[in-house]
Amino acid sequence: MPLNEREESVLTGIQEWENKLLNYEPNDLEMVYDKSLERSFSLLPEEVQQQFFSAMDSWLFHLHALIQGSQLQMDAKERILTAGRVFHSDIETIEDLKQLTIDQLQYIAQQQIARHRLYSFAQGGIAGSGSSLMLGTDIPAMAVINLRAVQLIAMTYGFEVNTPFEMMSSLKVFHAATLPPRMQGSAWEELKNELKNQEEFYFYEGKEELTDITWVEQPMKQLFKAMAIYFFRRKSVQGIPFISMAIGAGTNYQLTRKVTDFAHKYYQMRYLHRKNNQQ
Repeated sequence: MPLNEREESVLTGIQEWENKLLNYEPNDLEMVYDKSLERSFSLLPEEVQQQFFSAMDSWLFHLHALIQGSQLQMDAKERILTAGRVFHSDIETIEDLKQLTIDQLQYIAQQQIARHRLYSFAQGGIAGSGSSLMLGTDIPAMAVINLRAVQLIAMTYGFEVNTPFEMMSSLKVFHAATLPPRMQGSAWEELKNELKNQEEFYFYEGKEELTDITWVEQPMKQLFKAMAIYFFRRKSVQGIPFISMAIGAGTNYQLTRKVTDFAHKYYQMRYLHRKNNQQ
């Protein structure tokens, strides 16, 4: 089924965004930081590195399953279906959402995106308030918020995340979205190549490892943020640590903005390609 004018416009926008990713030129500081981080991590024995990344992968898999099966996510799924019925009354399943137009789906997706960016902003502000408990739970909380956002964007465009392929796709989208900009282009190409090489979209046939040394930079950024919050939390105005709260809120918001932008482009691309390939 050929794409209409509006869908062609959205696809062109995705291609322009993709070109920016692929043509991103890292500056000297990024290159030095990347090499120093890789050199530092390589000092660890290879077995320790493998155990670390294996543990990270296992944690992400279990967290994904926990979020997917939670009542909170079931309620969010029902809200997406209810929003879809406003435009098309006979929608019963996530798969039925593909009947909607790209503008209708974008409207529903933007609601999810705005909500989760707000959650991240609030979480960052709470983490920056000076409480050691809140600061300690910041990384798991941010993982939950961003993984949940990716799952809901996928469902909005008609992709259930309870099959092996869609589960791995959503995890790889989350992983790619949290990479440094200089590495996102190759991750995007890998995601596209997996779609081309996949014969059927139930079982997953690609590489199942997620994290590696290229992903370490994001957890390091979170640690640097925690150190900045810890340093500034005693600098308060009338008992409120505005600086540390601003650091936490701003950093978390920017991370979720990056993740949701990447995920939105990916699932828009999937929706448009699927529609274009329908006979």
